[in-house]
Amino acid sequence: MAEYDYDLFVIGAGSGGVRASRLSASFGARVAVAEERFLGGTCVNVGCIPKKLLVYGSAFRQELAEATEGYGWSVGDVGFDWSTLIENKNREITRLNGVYADLLDGAGVDRLEGRATIEGPHAVSLNGVTVTAAHILVATGGRAFRPPEIEGIEHAITSDEAFFLEALPERVLILGGGYIAVEFAGIFAGMGAEVCQLYRGPLFLRGFDDDLRTHLAEEMRLAGVDLRFERVPTKLEPSSAGVRATLDDGSVMEADCVLAATGRKPYSGELGLERAGVRLASDGAIEVNEYSCTNVPSVHAIGDVTNRINLTPVAIHEAICLANTLFAGRPMAPSHEAVPAAVFSQPPIGTVGLTEAEARESTAEVDIYRSTFRGLKQTLTSSASRILVKIVVDRRTDRVLGAHMVGHEAGEIIQGLAVAVKNGLTKSQWDSTLGIHPTLAEEFVTLREPASAD
Repeated sequence: MAEYDYDLFVIGAGSGGVRASRLSASFGARVAVAEERFLGGTCVNVGCIPKKLLVYGSAFRQELAEATEGYGWSVGDVGFDWSTLIENKNREITRLNGVYADLLDGAGVDRLEGRATIEGPHAVSLNGVTVTAAHILVATGGRAFRPPEIEGIEHAITSDEAFFLEALPERVLILGGGYIAVEFAGIFAGMGAEVCQLYRGPLFLRGFDDDLRTHLAEEMRLAGVDLRFERVPTKLEPSSAGVRATLDDGSVMEADCVLAATGRKPYSGELGLERAGVRLASDGAIEVNEYSCTNVPSVHAIGDVTNRINLTPVAIHEAICLANTLFAGRPMAPSHEAVPAAVFSQPPIGTVGLTEAEARESTAEVDIYRSTFRGLKQTLTSSASRILVKIVVDRRTDRVLGAHMVGHEAGEIIQGLAVAVKNGLTKSQWDSTLGIHPTLAEEFVTLREPASAD
């Protein structure tokens, strides 16, 4: 008779939890996964997937404008129906929920509904029943955060609710300077709403390359977004128009909707982690070692709840490594170096590797290759939008340390370049690669003279 009911009990059926469950089961482990909300986690339900669908929907307005101005297209009356988009989005998310269920069932994983809590190093309680497991994996992700210091913050929605608004607000006030705030600013503005974004710092997207941050701010202002840095609300209150916001300079704004896109926090509270003796960081993140194991050998954590790099592919990578470590006899530590990322702002950002500031801190000699130019597509229009591409190079080794872009399909382009950066290709090797003409991407292999150097 087995010592435990399961070899692995997973709390959270997001991207990381599902991958860990399926792969562990394929290695012969007896696995159960519990989910209290929806299969697929944040990414599928209130994150990557619905967000990108809304980005697609909002981008058509500018596409139509350019098509009629520069490319000879003539269209009749143009209208937009928010409810149609949301209905279609909801249908696709429901389909994906079903796909995840089928994948788990097909892998032989016991799929449980409800909130699971940890009762001890090897015990989990769910719906009044306690089961045991040799290993417990916490993959509960994060939850949207409202800053409590703002009086009346309960009158603001978070990104979770933004995906289910019954109507498109005409005036939107967005709080925050992270990628979620930037992306929703583009979404609402692209759909025709009047958008104002407030951020407490001097420039949004902290942690990204400074040239990208500055360039995107210019592009967003060109698109009509009212960006106000070093400005925050001190009070929100209901008004006849929706919500009234009093800012820290004493000015007052009215909006139909206030979106608090002020970050997400690890969802680690009230899970019973303290009963097992699991250590948490000050921000609530579960502390883990390089193999995603907590200070309790039988309890593990991956994904956003560990607050390492909060990206879906990272959570999946951590899941793959953990399953191999625990059940395949192949210890694997996930790599968090040269992780590519995109911000689906309008225009989007793509980035991989070191920023210029990070490179200058890590090496004494850095060359910066940079180009700002007008995309061919915009040359037949009056658009003032410009593309930015940038490469960071270690002069001593010629290795490309980072590649960054703001412009159409930046995420798609950087994905390919991530292979080169991850594998340490040199600037000379980039230069020896022929470009595809005419494309935006070719600029990365035609940059010849450094824009600046140490």
